[in-house]
Amino acid sequence: MRIKRILATAAVLTALATLTACEDGEREGGRGGAAGAATAPPRGPGALPGPTEVSTLAEAQKYVQQYAPCENMSASPEDKRLPRTPLTAVGAWSVTERGVCADRDGREGITLYLTSDMKAFQEAYKQRVMDRNRADEPTYGLFSRVFVGGNLVVVPSRTETAVALAKSGLRILTCNAGFGVPKGYKKEKALVEHCVLSDFVNSDDGKGSVNHQTPEEEGKERGESARPLPSRAPGASLGLPSAGSLTGLRKLVEHSVDCSRFTTDPETVAIRSIDYLPAVEGDHKAWGVRERGICGEPGGARRAHGLVWLDTVHDMLAFQNREKAAQLAELKENGRIRATRSKVLIGTDIAVETNDQASRHGLYQQQFLHLNCRPGFTAPEGYRLEKAVVKGCVLTNYED
Repeated sequence: MRIKRILATAAVLTALATLTACEDGEREGGRGGAAGAATAPPRGPGALPGPTEVSTLAEAQKYVQQYAPCENMSASPEDKRLPRTPLTAVGAWSVTERGVCADRDGREGITLYLTSDMKAFQEAYKQRVMDRNRADEPTYGLFSRVFVGGNLVVVPSRTETAVALAKSGLRILTCNAGFGVPKGYKKEKALVEHCVLSDFVNSDDGKGSVNHQTPEEEGKERGESARPLPSRAPGASLGLPSAGSLTGLRKLVEHSVDCSRFTTDPETVAIRSIDYLPAVEGDHKAWGVRERGICGEPGGARRAHGLVWLDTVHDMLAFQNREKAAQLAELKENGRIRATRSKVLIGTDIAVETNDQASRHGLYQQQFLHLNCRPGFTAPEGYRLEKAVVKGCVLTNYED
């Protein structure tokens, strides 16, 4: 799965992030056409985008129908289209009324909330995202579908419905630290710190808003050279993690990598799978690797599953030189790095090789950085971009 915006500090950040029918509004959607003809009240100075005030769910429905289908409205607590979580029931998060309507084909719901205190609602949502991020769900809230405006909150289940609603005066509330608004989209302050309002629908299903901003283009816009750049904030590096042994490394990454099955058996470590290709090929000693182990199911009765390689590195210059050569060779041969090829995330004296997106999210939070040696690569503002040991490569928590 291609990631356009990954977690920024640590950061890295995929579910109530959206509060929808399955407590997961980050799903794909059906595109809506316009229906109804309600006109949003005018905005006052400093007012939130969208309707300044709606008095009833019926008024909220009419507003939404200007941009997307919203039929068969119901406020019954027994309606199965409503979120299953009690977190957003009437009385919680300053919600005064809650209802649900159906999108175009009636298969997915659009949840509508009226709130007596929008700031309190945003505070509660932000806290929910932070709690889930800390609970080893770093992408929770990254693909938000929570549209806010005035005293109204609208949460569509499907991506294409969200894209239609993004043309309204409502804005998407995002509180995941890894989210960045691409150039060309609206970006406004939320009512709470560390959250943002935008009209950019961030999606991992390929149906969200178009993002034309690539790292190379952004660098050119700032007049930067095509060569990799040092840290965006010199002297402010968060540093890299370290471990003195494979045992220590396995313990360090246990919350990001499933390493319940682990071995250092040379034959198993040297395994190659069609689904999981290692980054380190051949004699690992020549890469400057001291110890090497593998997590996951190497195969046998069933196909290999969840393979992740752990390395302790005594010669990081040799390691990065080898990895640079391997990346450039694959780019020359295939024009890209294969999705099954493990990405190298490194610390000061350790490395983890994994092609699992969720594992990398967790590792970025632990300050591991990806070694990227693609010519001309840079990263958008807000993401770590630091010098590697070897020239022509950078360390980053951004993936394109």
